[in-house]
Amino acid sequence: MKLGYESNTWGPIVGDATGITSIKDLFYRSEGDTLKSIREIGECGYQGIEIFDGNVMDFVDDMSTFKQALKDANLELSGVYTGGNFIYPDVLPEELYRVQQAIDVAVAAGATFLVVGGGAKRATGTTDEDYTLLGKALDKIHDMAAEKGLVAVYHPHLSTICETAEQIDTLLERTKIAFCPDTGHIAAAGSDAAAVVKKWAHRMPIVHLKDFQPEPWDFKPLGDGVMDMRAIVKELADAKFDGWVVIELDAHEDPKGAAALNKTRIDALFEEFGLSYEGK
Repeated sequence: MKLGYESNTWGPIVGDATGITSIKDLFYRSEGDTLKSIREIGECGYQGIEIFDGNVMDFVDDMSTFKQALKDANLELSGVYTGGNFIYPDVLPEELYRVQQAIDVAVAAGATFLVVGGGAKRATGTTDEDYTLLGKALDKIHDMAAEKGLVAVYHPHLSTICETAEQIDTLLERTKIAFCPDTGHIAAAGSDAAAVVKKWAHRMPIVHLKDFQPEPWDFKPLGDGVMDMRAIVKELADAKFDGWVVIELDAHEDPKGAAALNKTRIDALFEEFGLSYEGK
């Protein structure tokens, strides 16, 4: 098993404004210092880092600087995160063009996973056919990524048509893409994250661990929210999970301090259930 951290804690999460008029350019982005996030995540003792596609695209013409930063921090690039609507046939070619760019830069940067979120909510309401359309688009992305040596995984997310456990089931029955549960988003949608992990562990090469509190609504460091992280880690242990565990925290006033705290707490849970990761 390997332990990674998502870099989005180092800055507000946005999308490129050009995407309003040109879908092909709408990349995810954290407005923090990418090189600083790499350095500090490495200093906290993680094995890997996940980064938004837009932040990696910043280095498309200077990949040596990016890869040297990873090397200096002793980190692997576990994954690059991308996404899209994926249910509108007219714009799907533009979205897939952008996803292909994310795949190409992820490969150049040495990533293992392409982490994909998406599935738009229509103003008129979600239809059953939307899950079929999303599943077919994800199948295309699976094949695009595999052709370049990447493993594509689907990441459920609030504000998409895959928030709850039932919606996740509906989608995964219609696509071959692998699964990357985000425990915080699943809990925030009102579902049991541990139960989702248990049901789909056979299809999970990577998992995002995130804690959540409903009042006031916020994502929190592991153990500071209302979620039973112990139950989730137990399901990973029971499934003999041997993939990537990536801890995620969308925002914090002290990103490095939160990363260190999260590592201390996940180390304790791993030790309780006899789990270990490379380098520990």
